[in-house]
Amino acid sequence: MKNILKFLALVLLVLAAVLLINTYRTTSRQMSGLDTALMINISDTAVFNLSAAIQFRTVSNADPTMIDSAQFEKFIDFIAVTYPLVHANLNFERVNSYALLYEWKGKNTSLKPALLMGHYDVVPVIQGTERLWEHKPFDGEIAQGYVYGRGALDDKTTVMGVLEAVEHLLKTGYKPERSLYLAFGHDEEVLGKYGGKEIASILKKRNVALEYVLDEGGMIKQDGVEGLNKPIAMIGIAEKGYVTLRLTATGEGGHSSMPPPQTSIGDLAEAIDRLQKNPFPARLEGAAGYMLDYLAPEMPFTTKLAMSNRWLFSSAIIGSMEKTNSGNATVRTTTAPTILDAGLKENVLPIDATAKINFRILPGDSVAGVINYVKKVIKNDSIQVEVVGESGTDPSFVSDTASVSFKLIHSTVKRCFPDVMVAPYLVVGATDSRYFKDLSLNIYRFMPVRFTDEDLKRFHGTNERISTEDFKNVVRFYVELIKSE
Repeated sequence: MKNILKFLALVLLVLAAVLLINTYRTTSRQMSGLDTALMINISDTAVFNLSAAIQFRTVSNADPTMIDSAQFEKFIDFIAVTYPLVHANLNFERVNSYALLYEWKGKNTSLKPALLMGHYDVVPVIQGTERLWEHKPFDGEIAQGYVYGRGALDDKTTVMGVLEAVEHLLKTGYKPERSLYLAFGHDEEVLGKYGGKEIASILKKRNVALEYVLDEGGMIKQDGVEGLNKPIAMIGIAEKGYVTLRLTATGEGGHSSMPPPQTSIGDLAEAIDRLQKNPFPARLEGAAGYMLDYLAPEMPFTTKLAMSNRWLFSSAIIGSMEKTNSGNATVRTTTAPTILDAGLKENVLPIDATAKINFRILPGDSVAGVINYVKKVIKNDSIQVEVVGESGTDPSFVSDTASVSFKLIHSTVKRCFPDVMVAPYLVVGATDSRYFKDLSLNIYRFMPVRFTDEDLKRFHGTNERISTEDFKNVVRFYVELIKSE
């Protein structure tokens, strides 16, 4: 017995030593010793230009014939007038009528070009919610230090910020070392197949290989994360896949006075209940793992110890992350029932009952894997499971945090926002950058804007806005990024 206790004590001692060694070997990954970027004077004209851009109702639609083409044309005319040097010095072409592609020739043609991208289409304002807005959603009103309106965050800020930066640099006579593409989609909010996807196809046909791609996606989380009260620049190094499945249950119909034990609605409800009670398995790997690598060294000792020894504490870490919607979305493929359709009259049994369920797919999973998992969980072969339209997109690959391109973005963030730390991040939504996977291994997603948890609700929501100072900092960031090449 005594020997067993000695052995157990030795095991615990070795375990403690391993845990401590791993913890103390976890050193900061933050760049240091960088000069703070010079404060560039960005005039209020830039803010007024963003305000004007918001006033164009460039609402996209999955059916391109249903958009208000006049609004898109007016926006394109507006930026041509507003940024004359951009249009005089960069090669410009329209793709599928409304997507915009610019090429700024660099001095060193041996370098691969880079690509900055965004989209100028916006989601509609839900009918009946206009009254909830503090300022009308398409007036672009400037009030209390903010620019209000649909697109102020998603994503006219990026488009206008990049154009302002390039126009500013052209005024100074600047010419980039490497060539630079600007790509602005017009249908990102409806999967981007006519905008971003077509631009990527055109560049691929021209044998363009890109050094890096930078799109929207991450942001500066102003209120930090649990255990770390510092602003964190979340740079997306991967994004989740996307698929919407239609589940259809079929019954016999008939009069509601003589119902069967379970109707098609009951079958469908049971299937949805099973899916919500049996979520996809959670994993700490890929982008989520890289994020913890960057956060761990900055954490208090106990948290640092756990994050530095994920081989032992992964279950506890996952349990903690699952407590928030954003954390849960980072570690698993998510399931979101969004649309139900069944029945025409209260005393008639429905024949078909359908549900559309949206899945955001964790890297390592796939569209095919989601379909198989759904069928396995619902345990009802009579329910038809099919992909809705062309919604199926597998997750992106994970871009390298050791690349020169990631370090360029990292250093630019630190120089422009000295109080901010940097961490890689898994983008839980979808962006047009996914279409550029054949053109570059270095695809990153970041919007240089400070957000709180409360601000995140404004994406696609009510009272979308950006502070005037934040927008000026967006312009400064892109100026510094381009100049840092």
